[in-house]
Amino acid sequence: MVLKRSLLLPLSVFLTAAVVLLGTLLLVLPEPKPAGSATRVPIGGPFQLTSQDGKPFSSDSLKGKPFAIFFGFTHCPEVCPTTLYDLTQDLEAMGKNADRLNVVFVTVDPEQDTPELMKTYLSSFDPRIIGLSGTPEQIAATAKAYKVFYEKVPTDSGYTMNHTATIFLMDSKGDFYGSSNFQEPQETRRTKLNNLVKNG
Repeated sequence: MVLKRSLLLPLSVFLTAAVVLLGTLLLVLPEPKPAGSATRVPIGGPFQLTSQDGKPFSSDSLKGKPFAIFFGFTHCPEVCPTTLYDLTQDLEAMGKNADRLNVVFVTVDPEQDTPELMKTYLSSFDPRIIGLSGTPEQIAATAKAYKVFYEKVPTDSGYTMNHTATIFLMDSKGDFYGSSNFQEPQETRRTKLNNLVKNG
């Protein structure tokens, strides 16, 4: 009987911790918005930035079409070029549906990523991908609206950037619809993009 009681405490502690962990994950990772849902997840919001063509570009410029938005930087060694390459392939695979979707790449390194550099960098990917830069204050405000984390990390040769690697899927009103994570299976990501176009 003593042995059984001694096992009950660790088991109850484990189950409590598991429930708390599950609850935390459900709060941190919102589910895609069901069609017709009136509940708005507080991700996204108005912004004022500059396009790769050097022209003012605001969140209003995206309204009317659903969009996928990703934050990164041009000197990123792996995550950003991989994600942009995947999105390029996705747009090609979507055929005519791709014209009903905007794809946006926002820099988190405005110190280096001028509109000119963004334009040169994005020339390696689908021409429909919109590159946005801005002042440090504008970038900080936009990242905050999308709950994006980023920070400058010193290196021997200068610095790099740590940043959130999520693609945010937004509907035609600019409301959060869902998300796609870095290196998510291709089929899963494309299903999400097609559903966004269909329902967003």
